Amino acid sequence: MVILIALAVMAGAVAQRVSGMGFALVVAPVLVLLIGPFDGVLMVNICGAASALMVFTRVWRQISWRHYFLLAIPAVLAVVPGSMIAVAVDGPTLQITVGVILTVALTVSLLVTRGAHRTPTTPTGIIAGTASGLMSATAGISGPAVGVFAVLTRWEHRTFAATLQPYFFTLGASAFFGKIIASDGALPDYEWWLWVLVVACTVAGLLMGELVAKKVSVRVARLTVIVISYAGGVAAIVDGLKSL
Repeated sequence: MVILIALAVMAGAVAQRVSGMGFALVVAPVLVLLIGPFDGVLMVNICGAASALMVFTRVWRQISWRHYFLLAIPAVLAVVPGSMIAVAVDGPTLQITVGVILTVALTVSLLVTRGAHRTPTTPTGIIAGTASGLMSATAGISGPAVGVFAVLTRWEHRTFAATLQPYFFTLGASAFFGKIIASDGALPDYEWWLWVLVVACTVAGLLMGELVAKKVSVRVARLTVIVISYAGGVAAIVDGLKSL
């Protein structure tokens, strides 16, 4: 169990540093399986926010705060109705629906951007932020929707990856405190060594990612974002089908 957690957290941290996203997608399945759905997702929220904050300290000069607020405001607002939908609608059905919509949207966006057309940034950002917040609350996946936004608007990758760090910190912190409030302030009783392991592996993964990021071209990093976004949609569909 310890080795699986360590490898998952390190791999997620590397993906986060290189592509700007992917921590939750890599780490969540392992932690949910090993320490339970509620505690596992809560740990992902904490570590995802922490890893984003660490990366933020390295890339803050490249952040587009205009894009951050464009995405973050509708995303945070969408978390509340997303939580209500998650309670009211059958979980597996909702996950499958979200996964299908995401996969179709990403495919269409890739086909659209093969030409010279570029979608308007502001309306597309509001839609993407809202979808990201809804998906964060309903399926635990917030990154792929903004990945679609990046493809549609042809957002330069370095700025995109940097801007996602305060964005993911905001969503991770919101989800963490929201769940703590919903559970009447009850904190999960993690063993002390688990905290030490996760923090150490997150730092190690980010340091490895720092080295990898210097050797990876923008084209490869952008392709990684697309692959991770597709993986998020497929993961939601598969998990939903398994739960039916």
